[in-house]
Amino acid sequence: MKIFSSLDRLKKIGIKIFAVLFWLLVWEALFRYVDREILIVSPVRAAARLIELGGTVEFWRAVAGSCLRVLEGFGLAILTGSFLAVITSRSAFLKQLFQPFLGAIRATPVASLIILALVWMATTRIPVFVVFLMVTPIVWTNVFAGLEVIDTGLLEMGIVFKFGLWKRIRYIFLPSLMPYIVSALTSGLGAAWKSAIAAEVIARPIGAMGSHVHDSRIHLLTADLFAWTAAIIIICVILEKLIVRLLRVIGDLLAGKRRKKLGHQI
Repeated sequence: MKIFSSLDRLKKIGIKIFAVLFWLLVWEALFRYVDREILIVSPVRAAARLIELGGTVEFWRAVAGSCLRVLEGFGLAILTGSFLAVITSRSAFLKQLFQPFLGAIRATPVASLIILALVWMATTRIPVFVVFLMVTPIVWTNVFAGLEVIDTGLLEMGIVFKFGLWKRIRYIFLPSLMPYIVSALTSGLGAAWKSAIAAEVIARPIGAMGSHVHDSRIHLLTADLFAWTAAIIIICVILEKLIVRLLRVIGDLLAGKRRKKLGHQI
């Protein structure tokens, strides 16, 4: 069984590598067809420029600044979205009260929010604000869906064994909600990065990846534009995988503790 599992894993890795190589070849073919570096550069040139940028302090300062803004807005969205999901799942009135806000945020273009934010706050806070608004409805919707399908039998068992609020959250709610939380954060992180970079491109705060994307476009530095875009994609993928893996580890721990605790109680 281990041999088959290893072969299956190697097959999946091989397919992923083939897919990446295929699209790199498509990129290279497109570059050769256009044959104008001001419009598109080769993958090799973009990679070389990314390595060059990676050796500068300015690059890592911009990476750190963008990551901190995204994570700050993301964290606020998780807390707010989860809180709204809890209170609206317990009150039909509150659900109807907040529903228009959820719909309005979903329907409002990101560019409009960014332009409005330019009037309201400092440029360094705009990416945080936009990420917060974009991710909050995603977390809210997913956590609300999870709360709606929690096993009532487990809730009744918690009442029977006189679980306090913390024990119910720890052994019943969190393990049951973990798949919905993972789904919310996976899709929310992608939305967070896109909206944050868009906000940085328009607002141009100091020490931001989006600001460098804007400057590369203005000065027609196509290699820099591709390099910064590649860096944004790579960092987004790495952060997403780290967060998802961390959440799955926490979910496994909570599930194991829940089984152990409930088994002990029974």
